[in-house]
Amino acid sequence: MADEHKQIRLGILLSGSGRTMVNIAEYIQRGELEAEIAVVISSRGKVAGVEKACKLGIEPHIVRKKDYPDLAEFSGKITKILEEARVDLVLQCGWLCLWKIPDHLENRVMNIHPALLPSFGGQGMWGHHVHEAVLARGCKISGCTVHFVTNEYDAGPIIVQRCCEVKEDDDGEQLAGRVFEQECRAYPEAIRLFAQNRLKVQQGRVNIAP
Repeated sequence: MADEHKQIRLGILLSGSGRTMVNIAEYIQRGELEAEIAVVISSRGKVAGVEKACKLGIEPHIVRKKDYPDLAEFSGKITKILEEARVDLVLQCGWLCLWKIPDHLENRVMNIHPALLPSFGGQGMWGHHVHEAVLARGCKISGCTVHFVTNEYDAGPIIVQRCCEVKEDDDGEQLAGRVFEQECRAYPEAIRLFAQNRLKVQQGRVNIAP
């Protein structure tokens, strides 16, 4: 866990637009988050997130699952890059690949999910699939969840959740926009709590120290 008052080093994992990474970078630039983005890894070579990382002055590493013979080597490459960058905390920002998290990174990898876990989570539940499922179920509220990542989809201890209204005339895009507004607040909040050493995981639950 990070030391109090230390500027923590972040590792970003992305597979798409990179807008969550940009939101975090903007918090850092405004002085609202004591952190720095030390490294970016993309699972795809031709996505907007790669270009956005370059605009932030960070040359991203491209680590494609199909370039490795098995999950172990794919995961090992990711871990090696993160270790060489000496990251304190890993952030999955629209990262769509399962990777095996080593023991020494337990409770040091976060993910943000566009629904209120444990509802609407699991394999295949990402992006518009989540919002369409929420609308199909007739939910009256939705939101986002920041959680520590384990080696099981969307099953790690919950850190922060934020809610928003689901309106009667919403489509998936409208709901996604409202949820993303909450994501932009929730992820920096979770990072800040980590940096302040206020997150304690006990019996599968996150307790937030005052």
